[in-house]
Amino acid sequence: MRTTLKIIVTFFSYMLTTACSSENPNMQSSAPPPPVNNSSLELPTQSGTINYLALGDSYTIGQSVCTTCRFPEQLKQSLRNINLQNNFSLEIIAQTGWTTNDLISAIESKKPTTKYDLVTLLIGVNNQYQRKNFSLYEKEFPELVTKAISLAKGDKTNVIVISIPDYAYTPFGQSYGNPATISTEIDRYNAFAKSYCESNGILFLNITDISRQGLNNTSLVANDGLHPSESAYHLFTERLLPKAVAVLKN
Repeated sequence: MRTTLKIIVTFFSYMLTTACSSENPNMQSSAPPPPVNNSSLELPTQSGTINYLALGDSYTIGQSVCTTCRFPEQLKQSLRNINLQNNFSLEIIAQTGWTTNDLISAIESKKPTTKYDLVTLLIGVNNQYQRKNFSLYEKEFPELVTKAISLAKGDKTNVIVISIPDYAYTPFGQSYGNPATISTEIDRYNAFAKSYCESNGILFLNITDISRQGLNNTSLVANDGLHPSESAYHLFTERLLPKAVAVLKN
């Protein structure tokens, strides 16, 4: 019983180990993702490099998809497609299995600069998955938003918080516990994050509804049966791109 529980609890972390190698048969194609339609968007030329920092967990690092398939890379490429005159730099602080506490510790350890023109934050699924007390998220999510603002040149308008996808709508989620309970709990996390962001003038972007198409549209789920696919990240990026452009126009 203890062995089985240990395997389940460490599943997210295990998937990082098994999926990082490009030779892993579960890794999806490394072909460049199709460009996001950006014909109606304009991004003015800026001097120097535009710096983007993505903070999160497996959904940010892109568990089980190719390096260029995860949404931060797709967003960077889409921004570059809008303005070929600028250089775009992307840094990711994320790892599969990270809770809010893990991300806080990683930021404190890495000590990134405060130079970022855009910071995205997507965190919380592992708090729910690992059965952490919800009060921990209530305490640490605001801490992470504060850290994100500090890293975004101290400007809260440079930060975009992204909602937590719902893994109940995946083959793994359907076989793990009660899918309805998973969705209800993820709704609670997202509701808290949205309320906090709206109360503090911080942009909150919902992409959870996209992830909830995963059972009807299996192409939105990666080959591991749990994480978003390249196609899902493409849809995330379509929704994120106009917000990112607006941030960089400020």
